Amino acid sequence: MTLATLSDVLTPAYEKGYAVGGLVTLGWEDMCAYVAAAEAENAPVILQAGPSCREHTPLPVLGKMFRHLAEGASVPVVAHLDHGYTFEECKQALESGFTSLMFDGSRKPLQQNIDETAAIAEMAHAAGISCEGEIGFVGYSGGENSAGTDPDEAAQFARDSGVDAMAISVGNVHLQQNKEGGLDEDRIRLIDAATDIPLVIHGGSGVPVEQRARLARETSICKFNIGTELRMAFGTALRDAVNSDPSRFDRVTILKDTLAPVEKAARTVLRTFGAPPQR
Repeated sequence: MTLATLSDVLTPAYEKGYAVGGLVTLGWEDMCAYVAAAEAENAPVILQAGPSCREHTPLPVLGKMFRHLAEGASVPVVAHLDHGYTFEECKQALESGFTSLMFDGSRKPLQQNIDETAAIAEMAHAAGISCEGEIGFVGYSGGENSAGTDPDEAAQFARDSGVDAMAISVGNVHLQQNKEGGLDEDRIRLIDAATDIPLVIHGGSGVPVEQRARLARETSICKFNIGTELRMAFGTALRDAVNSDPSRFDRVTILKDTLAPVEKAARTVLRTFGAPPQR
Protein backbone atom coordinates (compact mmCIF):
# COMPACT_ATOMS: atom_id res chain seq x y z
CA MET A 1 0.00 0.00 0.00
CA THR A 2 1.43 3.35 -0.96
CA LEU A 3 0.01 6.46 -2.58
CA ALA A 4 -3.78 6.70 -2.25
CA THR A 5 -6.58 9.10 -3.10
CA LEU A 6 -8.93 10.55 -0.51
CA SER A 7 -11.73 8.30 -1.77
CA ASP A 8 -9.47 5.25 -1.41
CA VAL A 9 -9.21 5.81 2.35
CA LEU A 10 -12.58 7.43 3.13
CA THR A 11 -14.89 5.02 1.29
CA PRO A 12 -14.05 2.07 3.58
CA ALA A 13 -14.11 4.41 6.59
CA TYR A 14 -17.62 5.53 5.63
CA GLU A 15 -18.81 1.97 5.11
CA LYS A 16 -17.25 0.47 8.24
CA GLY A 17 -17.56 3.26 10.83
CA TYR A 18 -14.16 4.75 11.50
CA ALA A 19 -12.22 7.91 10.64
CA VAL A 20 -8.87 8.81 9.08
CA GLY A 21 -6.53 11.51 10.34
CA GLY A 22 -5.83 14.47 8.08
CA LEU A 23 -2.54 15.55 9.64
CA VAL A 24 -1.44 19.09 8.84
CA THR A 25 2.19 19.30 7.77
CA LEU A 26 4.65 22.18 7.91
CA GLY A 27 7.94 20.51 7.03
CA TRP A 28 9.90 17.36 6.36
CA GLU A 29 10.28 16.32 9.99
CA ASP A 30 6.60 16.26 10.81
CA MET A 31 5.75 14.52 7.51
CA CYS A 32 8.23 11.75 8.35
CA ALA A 33 6.88 11.47 11.90
CA TYR A 34 3.28 11.21 10.67
CA VAL A 35 4.04 8.42 8.21
CA ALA A 36 6.06 6.57 10.86
CA ALA A 37 3.11 6.92 13.25
CA ALA A 38 0.68 5.60 10.64
CA GLU A 39 2.91 2.60 9.98
CA ALA A 40 3.30 1.92 13.71
CA GLU A 41 -0.50 2.04 14.14
CA ASN A 42 -1.10 0.20 10.84
CA ALA A 43 -3.54 2.94 9.85
CA PRO A 44 -4.03 5.10 6.75
CA VAL A 45 -2.98 8.74 6.93
CA ILE A 46 -3.68 11.94 4.97
CA LEU A 47 -0.72 14.32 4.68
CA GLN A 48 -2.10 17.84 4.34
CA ALA A 49 -0.43 20.93 2.89
CA GLY A 50 -2.33 24.01 4.06
CA PRO A 51 -1.78 27.68 3.23
CA SER A 52 0.97 28.27 5.82
CA CYS A 53 2.85 25.18 4.61
CA ARG A 54 2.61 26.40 1.02
CA GLU A 55 3.93 29.81 1.99
CA HIS A 56 7.08 28.08 3.24
CA THR A 57 7.52 25.39 0.58
CA PRO A 58 6.31 25.48 -3.06
CA LEU A 59 3.60 23.06 -4.14
CA PRO A 60 5.80 21.20 -6.67
CA VAL A 61 8.30 20.46 -3.89
CA LEU A 62 5.59 19.41 -1.44
CA GLY A 63 4.12 17.05 -4.02
CA LYS A 64 7.45 15.30 -4.45
CA MET A 65 7.96 15.07 -0.69
CA PHE A 66 4.53 13.57 -0.09
CA ARG A 67 4.86 11.11 -2.95
CA HIS A 68 8.35 10.03 -1.86
CA LEU A 69 7.07 9.21 1.62
CA ALA A 70 3.94 7.50 0.28
CA GLU A 71 5.83 5.30 -2.15
CA GLY A 72 7.97 3.91 0.65
CA ALA A 73 5.14 3.43 3.14
CA SER A 74 3.45 0.19 4.15
CA VAL A 75 0.06 1.90 4.68
CA PRO A 76 -2.08 4.13 2.42
CA VAL A 77 -0.86 7.74 2.32
CA VAL A 78 -2.88 10.54 0.71
CA ALA A 79 -1.19 13.67 -0.67
CA HIS A 80 -3.82 16.30 0.10
CA LEU A 81 -4.10 20.01 -0.69
CA ASP A 82 -5.82 21.67 2.27
CA HIS A 83 -7.74 24.94 1.74
CA GLY A 84 -7.01 25.60 -1.89
CA TYR A 85 -8.64 28.94 -2.65
CA THR A 86 -8.44 29.17 -6.46
CA PHE A 87 -8.85 26.94 -9.47
CA GLU A 88 -5.26 27.74 -10.48
CA GLU A 89 -3.87 26.68 -7.08
CA CYS A 90 -5.78 23.41 -7.23
CA LYS A 91 -4.60 22.80 -10.79
CA GLN A 92 -0.99 23.37 -9.73
CA ALA A 93 -1.42 20.87 -6.88
CA LEU A 94 -2.82 18.29 -9.28
CA GLU A 95 0.11 18.85 -11.65
CA SER A 96 2.49 18.57 -8.68
CA GLY A 97 1.34 15.03 -7.88
CA PHE A 98 -1.27 15.57 -5.18
CA THR A 99 -3.95 12.89 -5.02
CA SER A 100 -6.63 14.97 -3.31
CA LEU A 101 -7.74 18.59 -3.64
CA MET A 102 -9.68 20.49 -0.99
CA PHE A 103 -11.26 23.60 -2.50
CA ASP A 104 -12.47 26.09 0.09
CA GLY A 105 -15.29 28.23 -1.25
CA SER A 106 -16.95 28.49 2.16
CA ARG A 107 -16.78 32.29 2.31
CA LYS A 108 -18.72 32.58 -0.97
CA PRO A 109 -22.48 32.54 -1.65
CA LEU A 110 -23.92 29.04 -1.79
CA GLN A 111 -24.42 28.76 -5.55
CA GLN A 112 -21.00 30.24 -6.30
CA ASN A 113 -19.42 27.81 -3.84
CA ILE A 114 -21.22 24.90 -5.50
CA ASP A 115 -20.30 25.99 -9.02
CA GLU A 116 -16.61 26.62 -8.29
CA THR A 117 -16.26 23.46 -6.23
CA ALA A 118 -17.93 21.44 -8.99
CA ALA A 119 -15.34 22.70 -11.48
CA ILE A 120 -12.52 21.55 -9.18
CA ALA A 121 -14.21 18.19 -8.60
CA GLU A 122 -14.61 17.68 -12.35
CA MET A 123 -10.93 18.46 -12.92
CA ALA A 124 -9.87 16.15 -10.08
CA HIS A 125 -12.04 13.25 -11.21
CA ALA A 126 -10.84 13.56 -14.80
CA ALA A 127 -7.32 13.04 -13.45
CA GLY A 128 -8.34 10.11 -11.26
CA ILE A 129 -7.97 11.91 -7.93
CA SER A 130 -10.38 13.13 -5.23
CA CYS A 131 -11.98 16.40 -4.17
CA GLU A 132 -13.15 17.75 -0.81
CA GLY A 133 -15.34 20.84 -0.44
CA GLU A 134 -16.67 22.91 2.47
CA ILE A 135 -20.18 24.15 3.24
CA GLY A 136 -20.70 26.51 6.14
CA PHE A 137 -17.66 28.36 7.44
CA VAL A 138 -15.24 27.06 10.06
CA GLY A 139 -13.81 30.05 11.90
CA TYR A 140 -10.55 30.64 13.72
CA SER A 141 -9.79 30.80 17.42
CA GLY A 142 -9.29 34.48 18.20
CA GLY A 143 -10.22 35.41 14.61
CA GLU A 144 -13.11 35.06 12.18
CA ASN A 145 -16.33 33.67 13.63
CA SER A 146 -17.86 30.47 12.28
CA ALA A 147 -21.08 30.18 10.31
CA GLY A 148 -22.75 26.85 11.04
CA THR A 149 -23.65 24.49 8.22
CA ASP A 150 -27.32 24.46 7.27
CA PRO A 151 -28.47 20.85 6.71
CA ASP A 152 -30.57 21.75 3.66
CA GLU A 153 -27.67 23.62 2.08
CA ALA A 154 -25.41 20.69 2.91
CA ALA A 155 -27.76 18.36 1.03
CA GLN A 156 -27.74 20.67 -1.99
CA PHE A 157 -23.96 21.06 -1.88
CA ALA A 158 -23.35 17.32 -1.59
CA ARG A 159 -25.73 16.61 -4.46
CA ASP A 160 -24.62 19.32 -6.89
CA SER A 161 -20.89 19.82 -6.28
CA GLY A 162 -19.75 16.26 -7.00
CA VAL A 163 -17.28 16.21 -4.10
CA ASP A 164 -16.00 13.00 -2.53
CA ALA A 165 -16.05 14.44 1.00
CA MET A 166 -17.66 17.47 2.61
CA ALA A 167 -16.27 19.62 5.41
CA ILE A 168 -18.90 21.04 7.75
CA SER A 169 -19.11 23.69 10.46
CA VAL A 170 -20.71 22.27 13.61
CA GLY A 171 -18.94 24.04 16.47
CA ASN A 172 -15.41 23.25 15.30
CA VAL A 173 -12.82 26.05 15.14
CA HIS A 174 -9.38 26.22 13.53
CA LEU A 175 -6.28 26.77 15.70
CA GLN A 176 -7.96 25.95 19.03
CA GLN A 177 -5.37 24.97 21.62
CA ASN A 178 -7.69 23.38 24.18
CA LYS A 179 -10.45 20.77 24.05
CA GLU A 180 -12.94 22.57 26.28
CA GLY A 181 -15.61 22.86 23.60
CA GLY A 182 -17.33 20.18 21.63
CA LEU A 183 -19.27 19.64 18.45
CA ASP A 184 -23.00 20.22 17.93
CA GLU A 185 -24.15 16.63 17.64
CA ASP A 186 -27.76 17.53 16.86
CA ARG A 187 -26.62 19.53 13.81
CA ILE A 188 -24.28 16.72 12.78
CA ARG A 189 -27.10 14.18 12.82
CA LEU A 190 -29.35 16.46 10.76
CA ILE A 191 -26.59 16.87 8.16
CA ASP A 192 -25.87 13.15 8.28
CA ALA A 193 -29.52 12.33 7.66
CA ALA A 194 -29.69 14.74 4.70
CA THR A 195 -26.56 13.50 2.92
CA ASP A 196 -24.83 10.28 1.91
CA ILE A 197 -21.23 11.43 1.73
CA PRO A 198 -18.18 11.23 4.04
CA LEU A 199 -18.11 14.24 6.37
CA VAL A 200 -14.98 16.12 7.47
CA ILE A 201 -14.19 18.08 10.62
CA HIS A 202 -11.62 20.85 10.25
CA GLY A 203 -10.17 22.18 13.49
CA GLY A 204 -10.19 18.71 15.01
CA SER A 205 -7.60 19.60 17.65
CA GLY A 206 -10.30 21.42 19.63
CA VAL A 207 -12.64 18.42 19.69
CA PRO A 208 -12.56 16.26 22.85
CA VAL A 209 -10.87 12.94 22.14
CA GLU A 210 -13.81 10.87 23.38
CA GLN A 211 -16.15 12.75 21.06
CA ARG A 212 -13.83 12.23 18.08
CA ALA A 213 -13.78 8.50 18.69
CA ARG A 214 -17.53 8.20 19.21
CA LEU A 215 -18.51 10.29 16.19
CA ALA A 216 -16.10 8.29 14.03
CA ARG A 217 -18.00 5.15 15.04
CA GLU A 218 -21.54 6.49 15.01
CA THR A 219 -21.76 9.08 12.21
CA SER A 220 -20.56 9.74 8.68
CA ILE A 221 -17.64 11.83 9.96
CA CYS A 222 -14.73 9.98 8.36
CA LYS A 223 -11.93 12.55 8.53
CA PHE A 224 -10.68 14.78 11.32
CA ASN A 225 -8.09 17.42 10.45
CA ILE A 226 -5.51 17.65 13.23
CA GLY A 227 -2.92 20.41 13.15
CA THR A 228 -2.63 22.57 16.27
CA GLU A 229 -2.07 19.81 18.82
CA LEU A 230 0.66 18.26 16.66
CA ARG A 231 2.30 21.64 16.07
CA MET A 232 2.28 22.12 19.83
CA ALA A 233 4.00 18.75 20.26
CA PHE A 234 6.60 19.76 17.68
CA GLY A 235 7.17 23.14 19.36
CA THR A 236 7.66 21.55 22.77
CA ALA A 237 10.08 18.98 21.33
CA LEU A 238 12.03 21.67 19.47
CA ARG A 239 12.39 23.85 22.57
CA ASP A 240 13.56 20.84 24.57
CA ALA A 241 16.08 19.95 21.86
CA VAL A 242 17.51 23.47 21.73
CA ASN A 243 17.62 23.92 25.50
CA SER A 244 19.15 20.50 26.16
CA ASP A 245 22.49 21.60 24.75
CA PRO A 246 22.99 25.34 24.18
CA SER A 247 26.25 24.64 22.33
CA ARG A 248 24.45 22.80 19.50
CA PHE A 249 23.86 24.84 16.39
CA ASP A 250 23.37 22.35 13.57
CA ARG A 251 19.70 22.37 12.58
CA VAL A 252 19.74 18.78 11.35
CA THR A 253 20.85 17.35 14.67
CA ILE A 254 18.40 19.58 16.55
CA LEU A 255 15.44 18.73 14.33
CA LYS A 256 16.12 15.00 14.57
CA ASP A 257 15.17 15.25 18.24
CA THR A 258 11.62 16.26 17.27
CA LEU A 259 10.86 13.07 15.35
CA ALA A 260 10.13 10.68 18.22
CA PRO A 261 7.93 13.06 20.25
CA VAL A 262 5.86 14.07 17.22
CA GLU A 263 5.50 10.45 16.12
CA LYS A 264 4.26 9.57 19.61
CA ALA A 265 1.71 12.40 19.55
CA ALA A 266 0.53 11.41 16.06
CA ARG A 267 0.16 7.77 17.09
CA THR A 268 -2.10 8.85 19.95
CA VAL A 269 -4.23 10.88 17.53
CA LEU A 270 -4.53 8.13 14.93
CA ARG A 271 -5.31 5.41 17.47
CA THR A 272 -8.59 7.05 18.54
CA PHE A 273 -10.12 6.96 15.07
CA GLY A 274 -10.67 3.21 15.09
CA ALA A 275 -9.23 2.23 11.70
CA PRO A 276 -8.92 -1.54 11.30
CA PRO A 277 -5.44 -2.92 10.49
CA GLN A 278 -4.40 -2.17 6.91
CA ARG A 279 -3.63 -5.20 4.79
